[in-house]
Amino acid sequence: MLHAAMLRRGLLAWVSRVGGVLVLLCCSLSLLYVMTCSPPHSDDPPLSHALPRAGPNHPSLGGTGPGIGAGAVGTGGARAGAAQSGGPPGVQSYQVLLQEREEQHRLHISSLKKQIAQLKEALQERSQQLKGVQESLKRATGGPAGGQEAGAGSQGGGLGEAQGARSQQADLQEFLRSQLSKAEVTAGTRLPSEYAVVPFESFTLQRVYQLEMGLTRHPEEKPVRKDKREALGEVLETALHSLNTPSSQQDSRSAAEQNSQTSKVYTPSDFVEGITRTEKDKGTLYELTFRGESSSEFRRLVLFRPFGPLMKATNERVNTANMPINVVVPLSRRTDKFKHFMQNFREVCVRQDGRVHLTVVYFGKEQMSEVRSTLENTSREVNFKNFTLLQLDEEFSRGRGLDVGARAWKGGNVLLFFCDVDIYFTADFLNTCRLNTQPGKKVFYPVLFSQYNPTLIYGSQEHVPPVEQQLVIKKDTGFWRDFGFGMTCQYRSDFINIGGFDIDIKGWGGEDVHLYRKYLHSNLLVVRAPSRGLFHLWHEKHCADELPPDQYRMCMQSKAMNEASHGQLGMLFFRHEIEAHLRKQKQQQNSNPKKS
Repeated sequence: MLHAAMLRRGLLAWVSRVGGVLVLLCCSLSLLYVMTCSPPHSDDPPLSHALPRAGPNHPSLGGTGPGIGAGAVGTGGARAGAAQSGGPPGVQSYQVLLQEREEQHRLHISSLKKQIAQLKEALQERSQQLKGVQESLKRATGGPAGGQEAGAGSQGGGLGEAQGARSQQADLQEFLRSQLSKAEVTAGTRLPSEYAVVPFESFTLQRVYQLEMGLTRHPEEKPVRKDKREALGEVLETALHSLNTPSSQQDSRSAAEQNSQTSKVYTPSDFVEGITRTEKDKGTLYELTFRGESSSEFRRLVLFRPFGPLMKATNERVNTANMPINVVVPLSRRTDKFKHFMQNFREVCVRQDGRVHLTVVYFGKEQMSEVRSTLENTSREVNFKNFTLLQLDEEFSRGRGLDVGARAWKGGNVLLFFCDVDIYFTADFLNTCRLNTQPGKKVFYPVLFSQYNPTLIYGSQEHVPPVEQQLVIKKDTGFWRDFGFGMTCQYRSDFINIGGFDIDIKGWGGEDVHLYRKYLHSNLLVVRAPSRGLFHLWHEKHCADELPPDQYRMCMQSKAMNEASHGQLGMLFFRHEIEAHLRKQKQQQNSNPKKS
């Protein structure tokens, strides 16, 4: 019994010793693991503060591109909150963050390298031009020849090349600094009048508020254009990176102030608003405002994207002597308009240019003889034989007519100009059409100037001058028809390869936008620009009574927009008040005796 008790006591003692050893071993392993995985102690801010918490291209924020939409905001805020509320991060989380950071820097460096390479090429061109001028001056003054200088330079070897590279970098930095100093960033400049002011645009995470509204006519909108969207995304990303990674040389703040301000991690949700404007000869200025530590505190960053020196892209000679144009006109009735069109065609295309073929596609049989007679008279009077008259006995379709006219040409690859009978163009426009198109590379979509109602412009029908004198580009005489895509210049090969018009569209409208979008989706360059030699002549617009109320209202709105300017329509609307005012003024003058 005593022996059993001693054996039990010894076993318990042995078990307690083994347990103590195991506990000690576990503690040692845990301590070793913590020492291995924990970041080294430093006086610098924590890594979570140094890493950017938001950015349009940051994969950890759920962003899908350079945009600055609301999706990037919500995901970024959630990720930042998770990083702050948890304990010390593990090895894998730090590795993921570091990899993301490294990828971000790699993309940024690649972009900078491309810009530097472009600027270096421009500087090399200028230095070569300067060197050529210096050599010509030395030869003129009897100085050493260029060959002797080259021999001396070859002795310098790599040292001269290194010095030249450093000199080019210094010149580039000096040029960019000069761009910043010339721009209105820290101080304004004297301007002659209010018309010389370059206005700012304001923007938030979701919207841009703009004065130049473009085709959408929206005073505020999401950034639609890819270049604008990417530029604002890059600006926001750079600003957040600057806020979350302060530099000791960034400004004159004390170390205590820097430490206190780096306690906040800035995310896109802290962005309040920004303003931006572009001075086309200097660069683009951005001012961004973020919420600070308290409700009354804000952080403001000013960023500037300087423009580099001009670079020569191409230098080529273009000969338009052998570039005939096939003008294709679809027509249904409207013989009076066609006669006016042929008067302009006879003067511009036959007498002035002489390199134009006319293709008329007529729908139906009614008034067909009048169209043929007009063409034959023109041919007889000015000896013009380069025309084709095609007849389609079917319902009118503008897209169908243009498609048939384009495919009917059998003389090889010709430049096509799709036109209507209410269009007036000049000889200069024909050359503009030739210069802005290139087979397989470019198509031209000019923005024409649409004329207001001449009777309203000039007061009455008796005061309306001839058509040639009406074609004045002013805000009271018309407007740029930037929503129309019917008049276009392209080569026949490009038109055939793109698939031509959608011939299922009947009547007017729709077919031009369909073709325009085809070109936009292709690899061809679409040149869209106002043309000073292309006019849409005013004609009365009829809104049919059988139209539904919505379509009738839209038709009347279009009619009003084509009728007169905003100011002229206002004068018509308030004409009774204006006439009453004039009558009162006349009565007062009659009641007061005239002074001798």
